[in-house]
Amino acid sequence: MGVWSTHNEWLPVHLLCRAVCQVIEEFEMNTIFVKPRDVERKWFVIDAEGKSLGRVAAKVAYVLRGKHKPIYTPHQEIGDYVIVLNAGKVAVTGRKRQQKLYYHHSGYLGGMKTETFEKAIQRKPTFPLEKAIRGMLPGNRLGRKLFNNVKVYAGETHPHAAQQPEVMDI
Repeated sequence: MGVWSTHNEWLPVHLLCRAVCQVIEEFEMNTIFVKPRDVERKWFVIDAEGKSLGRVAAKVAYVLRGKHKPIYTPHQEIGDYVIVLNAGKVAVTGRKRQQKLYYHHSGYLGGMKTETFEKAIQRKPTFPLEKAIRGMLPGNRLGRKLFNNVKVYAGETHPHAAQQPEVMDI
């Protein structure tokens, strides 16, 4: 059994397979596995005042996952820590302050609860931004672990000065 080669000659299959395997080995790619102790973790601080809710959440999720690093691997925690300030002063466009709804269920029949963005930000100023960030992370153990690396504060102060966070612009 054989096949025609590009040079119009008949080749046995075992020679063709050997040639293909050699080509594949030359371009073989390996998955990167980084040991947790080898990961260099930084702290960043982001001021969300007047910034769009989605843009801030997307940037935070990007940094938490570690996608800004050349050693990014989707199944490992290699991202950095992020501190978000002024979460209560985040901007939304249009009539989202009155029309955007957040849902949760009490667990009882007919127990669906709704809350507008305006009421949610009055009740807990960090809630909308935290929910947006959580929604942009994976919905598994890794996502829950990554969410612990973000610290969201409604005001301008934070207790993480000892980590010497770098300012990140959006």
